[in-house]
Amino acid sequence: QVQLVESGGGLVQAGGSLRLSCAASGRTFIRYYGMGWFRQAPGKERDFVAAISGSGESTVYADSVKGRFTISRDNAKNTVDLQMNSLKPEDTAVYYCARNPRTDYARESSYDYWGQGTQVTVSS
Repeated sequence: QVQLVESGGGLVQAGGSLRLSCAASGRTFIRYYGMGWFRQAPGKERDFVAAISGSGESTVYADSVKGRFTISRDNAKNTVDLQMNSLKPEDTAVYYCARNPRTDYARESSYDYWGQGTQVTVSS
């Protein structure tokens, strides 16, 4: 059983920063897999945010967060982080981490295990 648990969400003012973390447990070593972050705002579809390859050498970002968010991973700790800077009210959403056994990082269907999500709220 694979478990992904997100943490680090909260309420922050516009322009502020948050760091989300995703911890993997169970019968998986995430270093063999790409990992991604998605988000879902109220009443909207779940959207791709960022992804990182198993080795950490490759990263992909949605245009809306490029230059503000940074994804990283620590395979020794089995964690993947999302550093979010210069936050905007439109970044408000539930953020999910997920495991990707394929390489199409921006496609939701490429991910097989998902966490429960962590709420990020950015006030104006």
